[in-house]
Formats: sequence, structure tokens, C-alpha cells
Amino acid sequence: MKKEYCGLFGVYGHKEAARMTYFGLYAQQHRGQESAGIVTWDGEKIREQKGMGLVADVFNERHLGKELKGEIAIGHIRYSTTGASLIRNAQPFLVRHGNLRLAVAHNGNLVNTYELRSELEASGSIFQTTMDTEVLAHLIIKYLNGSGDIEEAIAKACNKVRGAFSLLILANDKLIAIKDPYGVRPLGLGRVGDRYVFATETCAFDLIEAEYVRPVEPGEMIVIHKNKMTSRRYCEPQPRRQCIFELIYFARPDSNIFGDVVYERRKAMGAKLAEEAPVDADFVMPFPDSGNYAAVGYSQVSGVPLELAMIRNHYVGRTFIQPSQDMRDFSVRVKLNPVKSMVKGKRIIIVEDSIVRGTTIRARVKKLRELGAREIHLRVSCPAIRFPCFYGIDFSSKGELIAAAHSEDDIARFLGIESLHYLTIPGLLDSVTADDAWCLACFDGKYPIPLSDRLGKNCLEAAPGIIKEFC
Repeated sequence: MKKEYCGLFGVYGHKEAARMTYFGLYAQQHRGQESAGIVTWDGEKIREQKGMGLVADVFNERHLGKELKGEIAIGHIRYSTTGASLIRNAQPFLVRHGNLRLAVAHNGNLVNTYELRSELEASGSIFQTTMDTEVLAHLIIKYLNGSGDIEEAIAKACNKVRGAFSLLILANDKLIAIKDPYGVRPLGLGRVGDRYVFATETCAFDLIEAEYVRPVEPGEMIVIHKNKMTSRRYCEPQPRRQCIFELIYFARPDSNIFGDVVYERRKAMGAKLAEEAPVDADFVMPFPDSGNYAAVGYSQVSGVPLELAMIRNHYVGRTFIQPSQDMRDFSVRVKLNPVKSMVKGKRIIIVEDSIVRGTTIRARVKKLRELGAREIHLRVSCPAIRFPCFYGIDFSSKGELIAAAHSEDDIARFLGIESLHYLTIPGLLDSVTADDAWCLACFDGKYPIPLSDRLGKNCLEAAPGIIKEFC
């Protein structure tokens, strides 16, 4: 199970700011289905609307046309990586302090939250949520009280926290965009006419017919104020370490992420996979939708025909972003259904983007066997996930990861398949345009941002193994 993190959208100086933000969030709905929120500023008053569920369920015409007034807006869609699935943890997180109205929308995860929260509580801060985003807001107010300069306070707060963060901050009549020094999470700058917009993914710009200008750079703070843009570095530069899982899995294939077109990179991963692990078979098939584009690349290079022998029910959400285990199990059963006549007696290559626990794939393979598949070979378009992520993807411990404690042969037996091959790390890096710009910690355990002691040892120790649970 992979839990998604968040999606951000912001716009400055547009008379339909709330509506634009609604559409920007709608385009990025795949990034989280737990909660959604929009905050606007009309020059005098800050307004907000937040709720649990999908964007289309949280907002209606009354919100967008009458209540969320103002020409500056930020929005957020969420799946929790820090904090429980509760309405009080929905973002943007709003603070009122004197004459300042501050709203913070955060994509990513901080790794020193516990230490900072303990320090702040010891000095008198009172917390209303369990989010790391609230820690950041408290720090901003703390430094603001010392300097009176909101931009400087935000810069100091961002230098105090450690982890992955792309931020949109609405501070009265300023819209501020920030990316952490390593550039782990994506955030792009766009333009609608002479008005500026920000989004996690460029597919949001396409929906509102905005021009994509450039990515926000690691360690950069962009401030939009009175329709003018300024940019500064708020920290010392660090080696760029972008989350490669954006290209493997999370981002929409029509988005441009970190300068790469996602569709093209996924196809390249499939092509490289065909070079590394060819096999004689009747056809290649993906588990839609995440495996589709790698399967195209595998088929084109291998010459094995591509068939869409699994049909997806598009009215079922992604299994990993349902809020309860019961719902996830139900989704596995109804999300995909094989074309029975295609399967019987066939040698099949399945292309999948990743394996976390392996239980979902195991259930699908079992169904194909029941329908008479003769051989099943699994090709995975990313390396084996052996280590938890602390930067915004909720692989919370090694014990959840099947590859952390089991060999490929063991996993193949557990899944009930003839062969298994993961794309190698060199093969993955050959499939993207930048050579040395990626966080690969979930594959190799080399964490670019130092972890706190508390995050810990328990998370990095492997459990006895998932396979034993089912044998």
C-alpha cells in the first residue's frame, strides 16, 4: 500500500481566484482524496472552506461564487503522512495573529517535528492538530515576533525545520512559494495572462490554460506582492535530491515534473526493463492505470504484443488512498477485472510500476491462474522498495515492505508467478534525464536529509517478513 501525499495550487490577482483554485485542485485529485481546502484573501478578510472527501464534494457554487471572495487564493488536497485523518488536520492551516492572517499549505513531511514541537510546547505554544504543518506555522509566528518581517520569519522557520517541503503561504496580501533545499517535492510556477499561479503538477496549468513558466528551485522563496514577483534564496544550497517516485508512480502522465515529461519517462523505464529482463510470452499487459506506460515501452522494445487484458473500473478510487483497510480490500476486488477469453492458456508478462506489500498483486495473479493463465512473468518498472520513506510517502516501516526481508525468488513464489524482475537502479537512472539529482532512499537506504533519532530504529528494522503472514 502506498499512501499519497498532497497537492497544492495557488493564484494571485485573479478575480476568479477561488474558482481557479478549485479547478487546479480538481486536476490534481489523484494526489489525495482525504480532504480538500481553499483559503482566500479579499484585501481585508481571510476566508476558508475545508472538508473531508473529494474536491467536487467539498466545494459548491455558493462557496466559489459568493463566500470565497478575493483575488488571492491557495488550495490543498491531502492524504495524511503526518497527522490523523480528521477535519482539523485538513489544510491550508490557518493562523490569526494580531493583524496577520497566515495560511500554510504543505506537501511533504518534516523529520524533526517531534523535537520542534516539544521545544515549542515547553515555551508555551498550544497545538490544535497533529500535523507537522502546524509546527511550521508556530515557528513563523515565533520569528515574526522577533523581527516583524514576515518574509524573514518564514525564511528562519524554513531553516529551522528539516525534511521535505514544498509550501504555499498566504500572508495577508502576499503569496509565497517555497521549496526545501534538496528540492524533494515538486512545485511549479505558471502564468495566466499577467497573473501568477503555482501548482504541484503542470496538469493543473493545462486545465486552466495557464502557461508553465518554470519549476520553483530548491531553496528558493518566490514572493508575489502587488502583482510583482521577487525571488531569493533563503538557505545554503544542497545537493538536489528530487523524489523519483513522482516519475515512477505519483504524478499524472501528462505532467512535467522536475523537467521531465512523466509519460516519456515511464515508457523509457519499460523499455529499459525489456532490455534487462526479456522473456518469451504471448503478450504484455499492465495492471492499469499505473503500469500502462511502462508496458508500452516494454512491448515496443521487446516486440511482444501489448494487450489491455485487465479492465479498470474508473469509478473506484486508488486502493492506497482509501481511509480504511476494509475499503482497500473491497477496492482490490472491484477495481480491475480480467478479460477472461484473453487469459486462458496464455503466457503473460505483467508490467507493474512497483510492489510494496505484494498482497494486491498476489490476489490479481490468483485470479489470472483461476482463469487458466499458463505462465505469468512479472516485470516491475522500479527497483525493489526495501526502506521506508520519511519525506512524504507513507512507507512507514521496513516490516511493511516485502522486498526488505525476502529475495526475488521468495517473492515470486509468494506471488505465484514463474519469474520476477525489478528494474535495476542503474536502469532506472538511465531512464530519466538527470544523472545525480534523485532521492533513492526507498531503494538503497541512503537518506539525503538526516533523520531524527526518534524516527527511528523501529522504522528501519525489518519485521520477520510479510510472507510468513500468508503461509
